[in-house]
Amino acid sequence: MKKRSMALVFVLLIAVSPAWAAAPEFDFRPPPTAGDAATPAIMRDLASRLIPVYQESDPERYLANLSALQMVLGDYTSADVSRQALRERRRRADAGRPVGRAIVYDIYAYAKAMEAENRIPFAEAFTKAFREVVSRLSDQDAYAVSQWLGTPLTVYREALQKGFDRQRAKDGIGQSEAMELIWKYISFDAYRAFGPLVASLDAEDNGRRYAVDNEILIRTPDGASISAVVIRPNGSTSPLPTLLEFTIYDSQTYAKECAAHGYVGVVAYVRGKHKNPNRAVPYQRDGDDARAVINWIAKQPWSDGRVGMYGDGYSGFTPWAAAKRLPPALKAIATSASAAPGIDVPMEGNVFQNSAYRWSSHMTNTKASDEKNYNDDARWRSLDQKWYRSGRRYRDMGRVYGKPNPIFIRWLNHPSYDRYWQKMVPYREQFAHINIPVLTTTGYYAASEPGDLYYFTQHHRYNAHADHKLLIGPYDDNLMRHAPSAALHGYQVDSAALADLRELRYQWFDHIFKSGALPSLLKDTVNYEVMGANQWQHAPSLEAMAGGRLKFYLDAAASGANRGLTLRKKTKAEFVQQTVSFVDRTDAGWTPPTDIVSKRVATHNGTMFVSDPLTEPSQFNGLFSGRLDFTVNKMDMDLNVALYELLASGEYVRLFSPGYEFRASYVRDRVHRHLLRAGERQALTFRSERMTSRQLQTGSRLVLVLDVNKRPDREINYGTGNDVSEESIADGKVPLRIRWYNDSYIEIPVRK
Repeated sequence: MKKRSMALVFVLLIAVSPAWAAAPEFDFRPPPTAGDAATPAIMRDLASRLIPVYQESDPERYLANLSALQMVLGDYTSADVSRQALRERRRRADAGRPVGRAIVYDIYAYAKAMEAENRIPFAEAFTKAFREVVSRLSDQDAYAVSQWLGTPLTVYREALQKGFDRQRAKDGIGQSEAMELIWKYISFDAYRAFGPLVASLDAEDNGRRYAVDNEILIRTPDGASISAVVIRPNGSTSPLPTLLEFTIYDSQTYAKECAAHGYVGVVAYVRGKHKNPNRAVPYQRDGDDARAVINWIAKQPWSDGRVGMYGDGYSGFTPWAAAKRLPPALKAIATSASAAPGIDVPMEGNVFQNSAYRWSSHMTNTKASDEKNYNDDARWRSLDQKWYRSGRRYRDMGRVYGKPNPIFIRWLNHPSYDRYWQKMVPYREQFAHINIPVLTTTGYYAASEPGDLYYFTQHHRYNAHADHKLLIGPYDDNLMRHAPSAALHGYQVDSAALADLRELRYQWFDHIFKSGALPSLLKDTVNYEVMGANQWQHAPSLEAMAGGRLKFYLDAAASGANRGLTLRKKTKAEFVQQTVSFVDRTDAGWTPPTDIVSKRVATHNGTMFVSDPLTEPSQFNGLFSGRLDFTVNKMDMDLNVALYELLASGEYVRLFSPGYEFRASYVRDRVHRHLLRAGERQALTFRSERMTSRQLQTGSRLVLVLDVNKRPDREINYGTGNDVSEESIADGKVPLRIRWYNDSYIEIPVRK
């Protein structure tokens, strides 16, 4: 013990010493694979050459990196001492804060040091280290550690492999790149060692912390049974508020997370899921069933009678389904990436999507063998192309795929937002009766953004006093499932946006149920991260995000590959001619790009319009709108609108993604179809269902891409005016011909 204490003092002294001479570059030849037999020796050799000359001005970073080098060299006793020194330096700053991910390496280094010093098997040493460290943690910290320790080994194997592959063509490696590779290796090596031990240790710790009942069946008023799991913190001596997820997916991860945060965590499953033998029918009964679960919770001895609902995707829809007829015990809703049936699933802008066929087929047939097929993207793309080339009706999708899907056919029978969809969630005046706090979280790059904004805008429209907050930033649909990524589809996300949104949700629930402070990010009704400005801003409404609007007209007279966007309308009437062939299927392999930042924009059955360089910086804040003035030879068409900032560097930045798509005959009214007048000049006025916030730079240009929606993964509108799902390529022999007049414009909400 005395030797270790002296070593700790020595390491602390080194950590505050001045940096050494300039770091050299090292010769390095990576192994072919992460798991290659030669990999440990190659990494030890790199660490042995780096450690004598390693320099770092930041003492804490120095100690962390030193411990990694020592672990790679196999000197785990010294690594354990270095990590103790690091903890000593951080002790005061970390007081009262949640544990960080570094604790994983504290446990690992401690276990390896015990293995070396006490000559005991690693499994025994790691078990001892885990119990000693984790048992002292709070439920919340222990839950975080269990999640980190449970990360699949493949994550670290792939990261190390990519690191090797990037280095392969280089002659040498610098100090910073070498340290990055050292950490990738030690992560892979550590998780490879303790990965098989984590599940049993986690289960042991859970048994001490939580009371779990996963055999619950809740009877509904119509005699059905809803399967549920309840997880309660063992340390509680009085009834607690409950957080409920009502889902179609067989998972209970969040229930334990709720219990770790001091709530009763309940996850309940739609009929036909978990231990319910019935066949699942998405969306239709979930409101009634969720209310039955809420009423059951309120009567339990461990419940204080208050329930909050949360979820994302499908379980982001079910709180709204329950709130359609608000049960007394439901006191708060927090949702993200929320499905809104009839709004953004199984169709968006009244245009059906093939992904709905794929998802509904899987959800209504839960055989284990289907899981692999469902996740096989290449297989589904191939089937999409098969249908597209066949030219068959959209209703024939099941025949083309060889798998009938009655749920999908039922959906196709309701192409308008009619009573079938209206019955699933609050509709119009029903929003006025939702008088509980609501938090909606979504992203500019989330496919579900229209659903989230629908709930938000409708709630505020029909309830002037709605306590409903929106948080939105540069996120996709995974914003709650994973921590926000610093790199999103090629875009470097602002550091301000890298907030822990899951933890923020618990802080918001604590504000509602435990009189906790309101998170600072939620200080107003609309809370949004301004991309490019690296800051959060707040507004009392979507309209208040902007102080004015810029109106850009389509410049039909512009020549060259791209048309223009002008701030002044030309007095002379002109138009852009656009023609789309429905019988041409040579584009069956086309897929929309996913990169947010790109060097070029390839239009697909569309036209690009580019503005002059902006003369001053301004923020694009909120929902854009527009008016399309045109003639068309058909009675209907499906359109897609996308906007970009074209930087002075030549890079295009998507302002939101995917694009705003809609069926022209439903722009005025999603409930009733209003066909176009073939051959007559007419106009469509629209307001986007997607929003963004970005700091537009001086010298940048605004780019509008206006596409006709004809692609293999969507329903195709041939323009006859009949039921689109009944149309086939035989209805498309005459191409779609449009004239876009220069009276057309888009309006951009801006704040200068």
